Amino acid sequence: MGHPPPPAAARPHHIDDWRPEDPLFWETTGARTARRNLVYSVLCEHIGFSVWSLWSVLVLFLGPEYGIDPAGKFLLTAVPTLVGAALRLPYTVAVTVFGGRTWTVVSALALLIPTALIAYVLEPGVSYTTLLAVAAVAGLGGGNFASSMANINAFYPQRLKGRALGVNAGGGNLGVPAVQLLGLLVLSTAGAAHPRLLPLAYMPLIVLAALAAVLRMDKLPRTAPAGRPLREVSRDPHAWVMSVLYIGTFGSFIGFGFAFGQVLLVQFPGDFPTPVRAASLTFLGPLLGSLVRPVGGLLADRWGGARVTFWNFIAMAASTVLVLLASRDGSAALFLAGFGLLFVFSGIGNGSTYKMIPGIFRRAARRWTREGMDERTAEERSHQHANALMGIAGAVGGLGGVLINLAFRQAFATQGTGEAAYTAFLGLYVLCLALTWAVYLRGGARSV
Repeated sequence: MGHPPPPAAARPHHIDDWRPEDPLFWETTGARTARRNLVYSVLCEHIGFSVWSLWSVLVLFLGPEYGIDPAGKFLLTAVPTLVGAALRLPYTVAVTVFGGRTWTVVSALALLIPTALIAYVLEPGVSYTTLLAVAAVAGLGGGNFASSMANINAFYPQRLKGRALGVNAGGGNLGVPAVQLLGLLVLSTAGAAHPRLLPLAYMPLIVLAALAAVLRMDKLPRTAPAGRPLREVSRDPHAWVMSVLYIGTFGSFIGFGFAFGQVLLVQFPGDFPTPVRAASLTFLGPLLGSLVRPVGGLLADRWGGARVTFWNFIAMAASTVLVLLASRDGSAALFLAGFGLLFVFSGIGNGSTYKMIPGIFRRAARRWTREGMDERTAEERSHQHANALMGIAGAVGGLGGVLINLAFRQAFATQGTGEAAYTAFLGLYVLCLALTWAVYLRGGARSV
């Protein structure tokens, strides 16, 4: 008779033995520990997404007294997206350097900086340059996603990664509609003259989230990566294929989430004459996209990430055609329906693409083992490379959100309508579905 597995944590919050692929270990201690860490990871990531998305709501407060035109407001939402995307690479590395639990606490407390700055400077008469600088600091919230995903990826066995990463990302993404709902509450009660109430409401929540991470999360054993995973993965063609796919899924979600309120105000001023009217609907898209993200992971666990991603891009292309037709016909109802579908399918695609990443390197680990590498070393290298690719894809995908906001800015500034931007989005989704088929699904290619 075998000996029972050792306890998951030999010291408080420090796990010295972690074997999620061992069925006995997973059933007796692993699953419970992983679920607990997932819950608090979602909480901290959720707050991060809310802070990152603050400017998608704050621009609705910026009336004529601030002297900012629609193009300037689109830029204010693009800047935090850009900074958050750039931070995803160092935040991914930080998990390896400091440990997931430690970095979760540090990155959560860092969110006090942008919220305090917004509460301090946001009033009529503030310069546009100051607003751009403060908006850039809100990008700190965007980095949390990458470190959170890298941390949770280590807790779960391969067969459950799609579901776990989908739940983690979906719960984090809910921070976008959450801050938009809170913004609607402030707009409809205190009025547009009190934007400071929004960041002030988040400051105690940030402290509570960090405290919960200190008390309830665990630190897995850290293995110093052999070589330089980020550099090695950046030379792998899969890194750039997956990054393009993630532009199409996550880039769409975050870009639309940040810009949608402004799009409604500018494109349909008759149907949405006030910020309150626009805010009353803009949260629904990000809400739907966040809730279905775990569904993308579940579907990918069952049918394969590449297959789900391929059909999802077909659905996104069809939804974009609907948006384009609605824009040309001036139908606000059809426009809302088309964008609702885009949010849903961008959420499903978020889950399915992230499921593909561990699968790519799981397959690579089997090849390394056949070539003579020790099985445990191959598994550790696979995990490190998967985390590195999550960081790269997350950073590049976040840049997709920047491009979407800039596309809207340019389209409305030059043509007064978003049709040129919608056409560009359609081209992106066709490119993504072609890449998915060519690399992961066509004859001879092995799916992930």
